[in-house]
Parts: sequence; structure tokens; C-alpha cells
Amino acid sequence: MKKMVMSVLVVNTAGVLSRVAGLFSRRNYNIDSLTVSETENPKFSKMTIVVTGDDEVLEQIKKQVAKLEDVQDITILKDGKSVCRELVLIKVAAGPEQRQQVMAVTNIFRAKIVDVAEDSLMIELTGNQAKLEAFIGLLKGFEVKELVRTGITGLSRGSADMLAGEFD
Repeated sequence: MKKMVMSVLVVNTAGVLSRVAGLFSRRNYNIDSLTVSETENPKFSKMTIVVTGDDEVLEQIKKQVAKLEDVQDITILKDGKSVCRELVLIKVAAGPEQRQQVMAVTNIFRAKIVDVAEDSLMIELTGNQAKLEAFIGLLKGFEVKELVRTGITGLSRGSADMLAGEFD
């Protein structure tokens, strides 16, 4: 099974997210990660969709998404030719005796402590999935009270861009 990261430029209209997600649901495809946001041009939104499947399934997904009326462009974000990032927020139980240990791991990964409570720390980390997984793995010795991830978002490297500027 392969993972495909698609950057999909869509017209920013009501229901576009529902129509794209519905395509996956109707065809029984699973979405591993989905992020959506307005672009530099408010007429458009960009969706980063992560899916897993064999070559045939991934090609079929790409073709089906491209057929949707709201879809203006699709770019496959490939390793080495794109930058993909994810954000994680983690609340770790940390009394005075564990606080220094948690802070040491946090500093090694250049993460930020964004909230301090009497018995916990909330940590923010942005990076690729491997970095986040490694960080979470090092926190296994501590009690993770809550964890939330944003999902992957990304752009192609270099000066190439999607069509957003061409639809004024």
C-alpha cells in the first residue's frame, strides 16, 4: 500500500468539502488526513488530502477527484519535491518531578510549551510525520492526557504553483 498526498485547488463555495468527501464515501475510499483552508485568493480553497491504496486505487481516486466540478487543479505532493507539515498539540501530565524531563525532550525537538498548569504541560510541535511520531514515541514514558493532530498540509517546492491566480 502506498500513500498519496494530493493538493487540490477548489472553488471556495458552500458544500465543496461535502462534495469531495462524499466522493470518497460513495466509492468506499478512506481519507487518512484532510485539511482545508482558503488560499491567497479568497475565491479558492486548497485541500490537502492523504489517501492510501495500491497504484490502481490511487490513480482512480485522482481521476475521480479531477472530475468534480469545483476542482480546478490537482498536484500530487511527492517526497523530496514538496514540503509537508503537520501540527500536534499534546497535553502531558507533569508534576514538578517530571517537568524538567518533559522540557528536555521538548527542547530537543524544538517544540514549544504553550500552556503550563500545576500538573501538566501542553506542547506544540510542527514538522513532518516522522518527526512527530518520534516525539510522541519519546513521550511514551509519561502520561499523555490528550493529543490532537491537524493532519498534513503541504506545497510543492520551487516556483511552480497552482492555478489560483488565473481565475480572477
